[in-house]
Amino acid sequence: MRNHVLIILGVHTALRISDLLRLTWDAVYDFDKGRVRTYIEIAESKTGKTKTIAINRSAARAIMLYAPGSAKRGRFLIENARTGKAISRIQAYRLIRAAAESLAFQSRVSCHSLRKTLGYHAWKSGVALAIIMEIYNHSSLAVTRRYLGVTQDDKDAVYLGLDLTEISPPPDEYHVNTTPSREAH
Repeated sequence: MRNHVLIILGVHTALRISDLLRLTWDAVYDFDKGRVRTYIEIAESKTGKTKTIAINRSAARAIMLYAPGSAKRGRFLIENARTGKAISRIQAYRLIRAAAESLAFQSRVSCHSLRKTLGYHAWKSGVALAIIMEIYNHSSLAVTRRYLGVTQDDKDAVYLGLDLTEISPPPDEYHVNTTPSREAH
């Protein structure tokens, strides 16, 4: 379950692996109420910026399945059972790579693949690049476009996929009445 939580939180939060591995149970689980928190509040290690991340249903379910027997105040969420410390980046990479291999992924996968997954799928589903840029704390849209791998094929799909001549006309209140009224006679 720990490995499952690593991957599910990784793809649903877009956190860098360093920030994901330093999450504690207290950051994601309300021990007093016995439930998953609504948000993760974290200061990003790379930028120092505070980030608020909503925990979606899939991530909450994964945490709840993992919590019995694992949730302990002050402990790391993704913890090495032997040492009581967070797993290393290398161990995280091995777990992610093993999961990708078991699913027969053809492309190379890394720890960073988890972070990129949210943005890529958000973009493909129509989320504005400006919002994705904010999620990643990128300095410009150009950086976000490069990060997501926006290609000429992606741009071509927009050009070729739209036919603005086949869009329904606007509602009646925007049409000009071209029929002369009785008052005009």
